[in-house]
Amino acid sequence: MSQTEKFISLERQYYAQVFPRHPVVLVEGRGAKVWDVEGREYLDLTAGWGVCCLGHSHPKIIEAIARQSKQLMQVSNLFYTVPQSRFAQRLVQACPDGIDRVFFVNSGTEAVEGALKLARRATGKTEIISTLNSFHGRTLGALSATGQPKHQASHQPLLPGFQFVPYNDLAAISEAITEHTAAVILEPIQGEGGVHVAETAYLRGVRELCDSRGILLILDEIQTGIGRTGAFLGCMHAHIVPDILCLGKGIGGGFPLAAFLASERVMRTCELGDHGGTYSGNPLACAVGDAVIETLLAENLAERAWDTGKAAMTRLRKIEAAFPTLIREVRGKGLLIGVELISDEAAKMVVSLGIERGVLYNRAAGNVIRLFPPLNIPEELLWHGLDAFGEILKEVA
Repeated sequence: MSQTEKFISLERQYYAQVFPRHPVVLVEGRGAKVWDVEGREYLDLTAGWGVCCLGHSHPKIIEAIARQSKQLMQVSNLFYTVPQSRFAQRLVQACPDGIDRVFFVNSGTEAVEGALKLARRATGKTEIISTLNSFHGRTLGALSATGQPKHQASHQPLLPGFQFVPYNDLAAISEAITEHTAAVILEPIQGEGGVHVAETAYLRGVRELCDSRGILLILDEIQTGIGRTGAFLGCMHAHIVPDILCLGKGIGGGFPLAAFLASERVMRTCELGDHGGTYSGNPLACAVGDAVIETLLAENLAERAWDTGKAAMTRLRKIEAAFPTLIREVRGKGLLIGVELISDEAAKMVVSLGIERGVLYNRAAGNVIRLFPPLNIPEELLWHGLDAFGEILKEVA
């Protein structure tokens, strides 16, 4: 039995079988590369679902973990800690004016749960408008806000009070608003839904509509935040500010960390005991998050993601032109890019052949190859991954 077979066998015997996995057992990562238990090297264009925004095992993250783990790893929220205070300041100051306060959690779905609770608390209303094809998480509240029946079907009944409208359709949101509507929740780019990009006019229109109708705007930037789209937040391209903001994935650079943030007006409606969490604001997590944001800003990685993403899109457009019967559309922003193929089967083949060639691609929404490499990926490695994609499409064709 090979080492790969050994660990796959153990996982299948003892772990809950809820993930569709590839037959690869990863043991090490550095930068944009990972290695499996057999010693094979791969270029990682998934970056742990976009979590590893600085790449694997970035020196600043390792340093922060080592330093803070020797000082203080966990205390209760009955006490203040230095890492939490510092990180709260750095994160809020990196956001646009109007984002004033933050609450730290462990995952993106917890950030969404907190945002939904806060919207209901602040408005005294119960209904939430979401969009079809959206994805906001897998806990019960976040799943109730997710506009994909395939994720919801086996978990009924879900929480009441959620309405779903088409994405990029401002009129549909306007028609869905009632006297009980607390908020609209949107992703600037529907990442898990297939990398569908919100139009600038749509985002601005939703902001204006929420203001005029007295409801809150929640932006789920768990995938699009932390420099991914070429700005610190995806909403900054449209020059709008949400009332409540959800962040996750890249915020911890590989360490479990997320947050929901809000304006002073909204967050001050919370009272003592309204929300909490054993690990909320964990000192070790906050030290890592602080190092991630500091590095992102110091190295201008959002701007780099914009420039690199534009160059990547140019290369992908050429590949699209070469395979008009295989590629339906190339879309995205910054280093969150989707290539929609003609079928689910074609996308599955790309992922499988990529593993054989030593390049890891991610499949979203069935037939979309989603690319979200580290924001600091060396250009020559990214070009290698895109060239390999073109070669793989020849085999698929």
